Amino acid sequence: MEGYVLIALKSIAVYVFIVAAIRFFGKREFAQLSVVDVVFILLISNSVQTAMVGEDASLLGGLVAAMALFLMNFLFKKIITSNKSWSKAIDGEPILLIYQGVLKPAGLKEASLTMEELEAAIREHGVEKIEEVNLAVFEVDGNISVLSENYRKISKRRRGGHRIIGNNTA
Repeated sequence: MEGYVLIALKSIAVYVFIVAAIRFFGKREFAQLSVVDVVFILLISNSVQTAMVGEDASLLGGLVAAMALFLMNFLFKKIITSNKSWSKAIDGEPILLIYQGVLKPAGLKEASLTMEELEAAIREHGVEKIEEVNLAVFEVDGNISVLSENYRKISKRRRGGHRIIGNNTA
């Protein structure tokens, strides 16, 4: 039993580390996953597996690690929804990118976005020029919300979206 408690504690430590690392290196990565991002996620999960379960490759050891991760995820979500300061620390805050047609370079830098990415995002929302945008915000989930036409047209779309691979139209 002592070994399984150690597996649970290691799994919790890895979970907290990964959440902190993602927060530190930016949420932008999850708005649109590229091939590099998917490979990164797969390699991270593979690299921390041994740190969590050690030599215990048993089914029970894996289930204990998974249960510890599920519990930590549940606790983090409870903390985020019940405590505004913790939510701000874990999820961050929305970042102002454009206000009344004026670009906010500090926001662009803070969100780690290029001008080309911002322009593409506002075009995805049906707006041609930055000057036509009333408000653009980089949300905590990595999406960009755009308000235009005197705040009447509100659109929030996931950057990128799902691509269909191949011609699977059957």
